[in-house]
Order: sequence, then structure tokens, then C-alpha cells
Amino acid sequence: MHDIEATVLYPSQCYLGEGPMWHAERKSCFWTNIEGFGFYEYEWASGKTEFYETPYRVSLILQCPGDELIIGVQGGLARFDLESKTTTWLLDLDKQFPNSRCNDGACDSVGRVWIGTMDRNFKPGAGSLYCIDEDLKAQRKVERTTISNGMAWSPDNHIFYYIDTPTQKVQSYDFDAGTGSIHFRKDVITVSNNEGSPDGMAIDEEGMLWVAQWGGHGIYRWNPHTGKQIGKISLPVPNVSSCAFVGDKLEYLLITTAAQDLNPDELKEFPRSGDVFIAQPGVRGLPVNYPTI
Repeated sequence: MHDIEATVLYPSQCYLGEGPMWHAERKSCFWTNIEGFGFYEYEWASGKTEFYETPYRVSLILQCPGDELIIGVQGGLARFDLESKTTTWLLDLDKQFPNSRCNDGACDSVGRVWIGTMDRNFKPGAGSLYCIDEDLKAQRKVERTTISNGMAWSPDNHIFYYIDTPTQKVQSYDFDAGTGSIHFRKDVITVSNNEGSPDGMAIDEEGMLWVAQWGGHGIYRWNPHTGKQIGKISLPVPNVSSCAFVGDKLEYLLITTAAQDLNPDELKEFPRSGDVFIAQPGVRGLPVNYPTI
């Protein structure tokens, strides 16, 4: 098992970089700066980068047909038009709690949006994992979460993987694509405290999980069938927040990082904190699903 090196794709210096995504139609990468009230688009071929401002904290970006995106924000879901740069509110999620915001999310094979909420002060048990169908009906799937994070579905679509960061675990659930129901199966990965805490996550075509580990200086590749760590992408920063497969063949990993939680001395030691990195993991990712809402 050897370390894979990553290089800086764009020096975004995000306080809290998150939500990396590959937009296949536009051939561009997206990611958010949650506390920067906006998100970035990086044009793959030219490297041209644009920052889109929003009135909300954006934690999640999902591709829709044409020039529209679904974004997860503080208080719910919204639609963002890339041409007019306008936001249209879609749905409230825990909006009644002023300190709550959305965090990570993903689409299942039917186009339902799965997204978690959390308290901005990390109040234990204050969040939930929701599933939103095409009629904008939200169902609570997992209750009393704290920092709802990475999600992925197995290549055969029968297993849903999920991270609630403070548990230090990746959990597996039996998944029914027809109904959207999940049933807890077992803990498949336990991350030791000296390797950080599990955050965002991506799955490759071999069914292995790539987990961003906050405080762990890297993206770690895990086998969810054995619970063993089988690879690592080392990064020159401690707080690694998420990853997504990008590129025409989904052969690269886009990696977001954060300056959050670092003191001035640590920021001096790790000046690339908050930048976005790219790496070639040697395996391809699975295409992402699009929302139907």
C-alpha cells in the first residue's frame, strides 16, 4: 500500500471547502466555501474559475439539466440558475432551528435527494438525514445525527453507506431503490482517532470507499467488506473535508480542504489549508445521479 500524491488544482483558500462535484455537461468541477456564502466553478479544459455568490451558506451542489443546480443551504434546498445567478427557494429543512444548516448529500438512482442537517455549533443529536422525492416531500431517514456527512451507494445499488462524523464510523444500510427505504445493517469501517474523523466520501467502480478524514491529512481508501484500509492520498493539510471523482472518465479525485479549526501557528505550518487538490487514484469513480426535483 503506497501513498498517492495530490497537487493543488486551485488555491481557493476556503475557510470551509466542501461539496465537490463533477458537472458532466459543462465539463467543470464545482465546490463550495460554506462560510463564504457561495461556490466555485472550475472549467476543466481551460482552468478558468468563477465564484458565484449566494445569500445562503451552501454545503451541497447537485447537477440538473441545462444551467440549473440544486443547492443545499442553511434552512433547506434551493435552485440556482448559473446564467441569471439567481436563487429560488424550494424546501425548508430544519429551518425552524436558527442555528441549523444543511451539510453533505447525494442523489440516489431514482433521483431522490438525500441530505443531512446539523447544528452549526455541533450540538449532539440535533441533526437528521432526510430523503426528498420529486414531489418535494421530505422523509426523515436517520434521527439524532450530529454532523451528517458522506453518503454513497454500492455498485449493485443494494447498500447505502453513511457517515455521522463523531461516531468515527461508516455505517451500511440495506437500500431498496423502489421505495427509498433503508434498514441499518452494520458498521463497516471504524476510523481510529489518530487518523482524523470521517467526513465526505466517494465510491469507486470496484466498490471501495474513499473517505476524507478531517484532521487526518488525507483521503483514505477503505474496503467496506473487510473494514481494512487499503490506500491513501496524502495531503499537505490536516483538515480534509470531501472528495469526488471528476474528469471525462472519472479518473481523478477532486479534494476539498479547510482552514477551519486551525490556529495561526497551524495555518503558518499548513498554508495550503482551504485549497482544492487533485489526484489520480488509479481507479475510476461511478457516475453520479441527477435529482428529479
